[in-house]
Amino acid sequence: MKNFFYPLSYYVGGIFFALCVALISIFIGRLNFVAQLHISPLIIGICLGILLSFVYRKAVFTASKLETGISFSAKKILRLGIILYGFNVSLSDISNVGIIGIMLSLGIVVVILCLGVFVGVKFLRLDKELAILVSMGSAICGAAAILAMESALQSAPHKGIIAVGTVVVFGLIGMFLYPILYQFGFIPLNDMEEGLYIGATLHEVANVVGAGDAISQECASYALITKMIRVMLLAPVLLIIPWCLERFSQGDKQTRQIASRKKFYIPWFALWFLLVIFSHSFIELPETLIECAKFLSVLCLTMAMCALGLQIDFEKFIAFGGEAFKLAFILFLTLSVGGFLVIYALSYFQII
Repeated sequence: MKNFFYPLSYYVGGIFFALCVALISIFIGRLNFVAQLHISPLIIGICLGILLSFVYRKAVFTASKLETGISFSAKKILRLGIILYGFNVSLSDISNVGIIGIMLSLGIVVVILCLGVFVGVKFLRLDKELAILVSMGSAICGAAAILAMESALQSAPHKGIIAVGTVVVFGLIGMFLYPILYQFGFIPLNDMEEGLYIGATLHEVANVVGAGDAISQECASYALITKMIRVMLLAPVLLIIPWCLERFSQGDKQTRQIASRKKFYIPWFALWFLLVIFSHSFIELPETLIECAKFLSVLCLTMAMCALGLQIDFEKFIAFGGEAFKLAFILFLTLSVGGFLVIYALSYFQII
């Protein structure tokens, strides 16, 4: 019995520590002045984790006592958060934007993922996993997508930290920049078209909500629905990318190394994520239960972000961060300019 509880205490300490930081992050996120800025608790969580990492890394005894639970929070609790995240999406919402919204979201996800990996690896000489993570954050749903893909790739924690840092910066820039440009007449779209543009091109769900709310309720509604379509694509992408890495592992040495770590690995949490979306769409559940599931999702994902921040290796962050930010900037520019041209063309030819 003693042998059972002794290792268990190592898990409990780290999980409890991540839980406390996550609850503080959620509390800060709900303060009026923070809520008005639409800053996600996930972002606050990773920032607190990074700040606390200085103490965590120096306190060797404390770090060793908490390390197992922190690692568990960054990996296992993360997957539970991704599964519960499915309660934010329903198939009925998606029907509101029609086939154009679906094809637009699918096209953007495919183009940004392919472009990001190609440019990141071939031109910026980035680590392939890091290029994939930055591209995932830009293409799908920011930090949540990065954390999910990090778990599927089983990559080193510092890569997730770098990738999250890039989407945080450019997501926030877009959240404030889009409404300003729209209000000053630099974006010649109506509220519905602007909503499609915001939902199709901004990184985080919180960024989309913030930018849409700053324009109109109609804009925010279309933006959120379009964004949720991109979120739905998270599950198939989590299955396809590891499969591609294994399928084409005869290529360069790094691809073979990545594939060898994930041989026969299927990210089952991605399938559970899809199952939650479909069950949520067809089975009428009590609203209280859905709200509880959404809160638990935020709590689990914030715990994972806190744990990720605590595990940061600043030497590796400095070494790889510069090129990763260049890639994130290229993808942000592609999303904002390319996305606008696509929406404007669809509007001009009266397709939307």
